[in-house]
Amino acid sequence: MTVDDTGSGEGEHPASDGGDSRTAEPVAARARDDFGVPEVSDVDEKSEDDAEKDPLALRLEQLILGADRRYTPFQAARSAGVSMELASRFWRAMGFPDIGQAKALTEADVLALRRLAGLVEAGLLSEAMAVQVARSTGQTTARLAEWQIDSFLEGLTEPPEPGMTRTEVTYPLIELLLPELEEFLVYVWRRQLAAATGRVVQAADDEEMVDRRLAVGFADLVGFTRLTRRMEEEELGELVEAFETTAADLVAAHGGRLIKTLGDEVLYAADDAGVAAEIALRLIETMANDETMPELRVGIAFGTVTTRMGDVFGTTVNLASRLTSIAPRDAVLVDGAFAEELTRTGDAPASEMQAAEEAAAAEKEGEEPPSYRFALQPMWQRPVRGLGVVEPWLLARRG
Repeated sequence: MTVDDTGSGEGEHPASDGGDSRTAEPVAARARDDFGVPEVSDVDEKSEDDAEKDPLALRLEQLILGADRRYTPFQAARSAGVSMELASRFWRAMGFPDIGQAKALTEADVLALRRLAGLVEAGLLSEAMAVQVARSTGQTTARLAEWQIDSFLEGLTEPPEPGMTRTEVTYPLIELLLPELEEFLVYVWRRQLAAATGRVVQAADDEEMVDRRLAVGFADLVGFTRLTRRMEEEELGELVEAFETTAADLVAAHGGRLIKTLGDEVLYAADDAGVAAEIALRLIETMANDETMPELRVGIAFGTVTTRMGDVFGTTVNLASRLTSIAPRDAVLVDGAFAEELTRTGDAPASEMQAAEEAAAAEKEGEEPPSYRFALQPMWQRPVRGLGVVEPWLLARRG
């Protein structure tokens, strides 16, 4: 395969391979050998034939991508001025399968490659970080796209008239929604980026900007496995969606951050222990008032947490998970560090005896006694798998 064989029709771009000045033929050969790219003569044309047999699918793809298929992966990498190796790493990181040498990429794919590679060349991102950017963006938007197709568009594309098919409604609907949803996506992303940046720059030092002290909480539906055996799939799906929606709304409303949902469990974090405690108790109270919901238990730990790609890791997270597994039904268990943080910030007394003494002293002086939001009751020490012996505290509201 020569340069002319793979020409994109655009201006000539030398194949970038660490500044190598060898001809395109060896580059193409290396791409085939190293990344499983077949010879042009070996390309299976079935995918393109299938697309031509289904013109609506092709029209929808062109509408959403805003461009026609023009490039094979090798052509796109060459036109972007990046090595086939780097292009393949970016492509896979975004969550897309290998496509051999099918002509399935567009001008937007070339531009995306060029931009990511440009950030690396300019020294703004390392190559590993650029791949992480591609992976985190791909994973997040893949989930969003799946939800929109499975839930949102499925309901909206119900044929309005007898005889119409869902596919006949889909194209004009997407044509109307696409620009609005795109603008909304960018708006929410900018808002979230501004909020995350604000939290980071308020960190006490450079180390805390990466490994921060956070309150981490798990909320878990009790007996969910048994429910899966008794409930119909649709009914179970509605219960999970209601739980996730309620949890997400409560976490956001009170200043926490929803890290992820796991069906019968949600993981959230907060910079402030008082915020995490309020969220936990609100979750318990809200679920207890809903007869359709199973009982809930929550575990919270406070400490250093490593954040990566929007997720949280470390001993603090593991401890919160273990506390959840041993928490009583409709109750919140916290670790000693979390209890100390609530005491330090004045959200809870060190003990009920201290609270009583303070109230008596304030009454004697004719002053208002200290107002505490939460109460902490020490529980029996117990071994926790993988973390040794811990002393959990039962969290409750005062009054």
